Amino acid sequence: MTDKIRTYQGSVSIVTGGASGIGRAIGTELAKRGAQEIVICDVQTALAEEAAEEFRRAGSRATVIPLDVRDKTAVERMVADVHRTSHRIDYVFNNAGTGVMGETHLLEERDWDLTIDVNLHGVVNVIRSVYPRLIAQGFGHLVNTASVAGLIGSPFLSVYVATKHAVVGLSKSMRIEAAPHGVRVTALCPGAIRTPILTGGAQGRSIYEMSDARKLSWWERFRPGDVNVFAREAMDLVAKNEAMIILPRHNRVGVTLFRLFPALEEIIGKKIHQKTLELYPEMNIPAKAPNASASKSASASKSN
Repeated sequence: MTDKIRTYQGSVSIVTGGASGIGRAIGTELAKRGAQEIVICDVQTALAEEAAEEFRRAGSRATVIPLDVRDKTAVERMVADVHRTSHRIDYVFNNAGTGVMGETHLLEERDWDLTIDVNLHGVVNVIRSVYPRLIAQGFGHLVNTASVAGLIGSPFLSVYVATKHAVVGLSKSMRIEAAPHGVRVTALCPGAIRTPILTGGAQGRSIYEMSDARKLSWWERFRPGDVNVFAREAMDLVAKNEAMIILPRHNRVGVTLFRLFPALEEIIGKKIHQKTLELYPEMNIPAKAPNASASKSASASKSN
């Protein structure tokens, strides 16, 4: 085993959420660039097998491991198996994610739990299992998929935004600690990309009764990028060990402006919120009052 990272050629990579969207596009790029082994982890096993066949045709070994990143035990088993059989891990694309579209006061408990469990606890589960192994071997690159939503706020995506802010902060902090050990950490921050997550994906959803066409029309204002172009550019920047990768490039303008003029972010966010409710009447759902039992429970709690 060499004691340094392989820049794609001959590399061993783990890709969570690798069956579709950004994860699959990253796997495609790895295969094109001569990866030795690509481990595809996903709950969508049929799609993962399709991706694996594609990668094998490109000359890479590809292994499918059915995985829900919320399962700590399963994540640890996956990482241990990959390290034991391949004797190294060069790249970990910590990419599995989901989202629920809806105003915060309308979200159900299941929406909060799903988004936080996959996007934050799932990312942490992978880190806890793989990071000590990267430190021990003295090399490796951990690429955590966050989002431009991890850098700015967005109405209708508050819980998603919260989890992605957490991933950005975690990645930035880990990068400082990891460097002396020869390990790299990058926050991958895609803007809107044309992938299944725009209409809910495998696990997420919109709380509104909207057709997929209507959901996609809402996203058009954010100029969604092509997933294959995104992956190609992202992989070039990962190879350069960029700390934070913001793509498509037009998203960098907004992020920079909002950092320089924080009030501008709120002004534009309010306009997006207002305009959305005007153009999409199906998203105007009245708030529900707490039910009687919940009110009684709250009163009882206050009296104790």
